[in-house]
Amino acid sequence: MQAIFVTGGKQYKVSEGDVIFVEKLNVEADAAITFDNVLMLIDGENTKIGTPVVSGATVTAKAVKNGKSKKVLVFKMKPKKNYRRRQGHRQPYTKIQIEKING
Repeated sequence: MQAIFVTGGKQYKVSEGDVIFVEKLNVEADAAITFDNVLMLIDGENTKIGTPVVSGATVTAKAVKNGKSKKVLVFKMKPKKNYRRRQGHRQPYTKIQIEKING
């Protein structure tokens, strides 16, 4: 069984047992999370498409850890004007493992 759900402004297609990285959630490690913005459920030949969400469908997951991704350097420069700025950014994330898809 697979599901497409929304969290952090992004859509994720998952099945049971998957481990994915999502935008940072305000939960501790080993906490249970329930996502109820499920857009689509796929179960073999049976497909349920929501308008906009499937009513009564949830995705249950467990937070594995919170962390930060690798550093991305942002470099701004204006030629011939002696303007240079370098800035680093590390995007926070939450690593989750999909436990169960209810639908």
